[in-house]
Amino acid sequence: MLSTRAETILNLIVSRYIDQAVPVPSQDIAQESALGVSPATIRNEMARLEHEGYILRAHHSAGSVPSDKGYRFHVESLKDISLSESEQRFFSHVFHQVERDLEKWLSLAATLLAQQAQNMAVVTTPRPTGCRFKHMELLSLQDTLTLVVLVLHGAKVKEQLITFDEAILQSSLTVIANKLSAAFSGLNREQIAEKESYLSPVEEQIREILSRMMQDEDEQEYEAPYLDGFHFMLSQPEFTRNDRIRSLMELVEKRRLIKTILPKELESQKATVIIGMENEDEAFHNYSIVISKYGISTEAVGTVCVLGPTRMPYGHTIPTVNYLSKILSELMSGLY
Repeated sequence: MLSTRAETILNLIVSRYIDQAVPVPSQDIAQESALGVSPATIRNEMARLEHEGYILRAHHSAGSVPSDKGYRFHVESLKDISLSESEQRFFSHVFHQVERDLEKWLSLAATLLAQQAQNMAVVTTPRPTGCRFKHMELLSLQDTLTLVVLVLHGAKVKEQLITFDEAILQSSLTVIANKLSAAFSGLNREQIAEKESYLSPVEEQIREILSRMMQDEDEQEYEAPYLDGFHFMLSQPEFTRNDRIRSLMELVEKRRLIKTILPKELESQKATVIIGMENEDEAFHNYSIVISKYGISTEAVGTVCVLGPTRMPYGHTIPTVNYLSKILSELMSGLY
């Protein structure tokens, strides 16, 4: 367990390195801290921090940089940090200027998050935890051909053509659609398949079509996420080498990032921080991920994520991710 003095020194090293991206010498810590101890004492504390794995030094006289363990300690001290009231008002105002459209909300969230974090932002489209029936319509096209229009909770609309054995009047189709809408409202596909209802052969045929349409929706792959801020990452000192740039581009282009962040089991809508070698995928050992889920747990859930070098401004990134996930959750509640 670190002493209060060691904690202060470690947090100073982390903050200074995040701001300036150069190793932090002990004399700078002695000048900046209000510890009231000698430079020799500072050096001894830094030696202990290095021995315990919180900081790294290329050689004895070199400045120090945080290790993944040092960043983790720093992040744990930021758990209760939040955005200022003025920042919260700004985000809320911007989102409420946008028309009621999920795609526009997600695109805006990615742009704002990238600007605030100065790193890459990823916002995924909410994926249904299991789609639920909301409403349906049947539209006669010609003779026996009818269009089935299925509206799911979350404003998702699916269409499917169906052919009956004989022509059915539009008025009769409307009656059937209203009957099935009332019977299936709020149900998932398993519940629709199991629901005991007296259905005519035509209505049973429609029920089977609805069940298949909902199964297709449940099994669909993740849609392409909203990405922003790639240029912010490339401006970081960590990406002055061409090989690092190529590596980052491959991660993005091959959607490896998406495959890494989407399976994460997030317990709440508070940000989870994965630092360096804590990432299971070796390709992300030089990066940190700050990620939170948003949405309605019983309906549909997406993710808000920042990817950047481990030298990331966690103190601003974490509360920004938290607040944007909160806003998106509130906005989505109006869609269900």
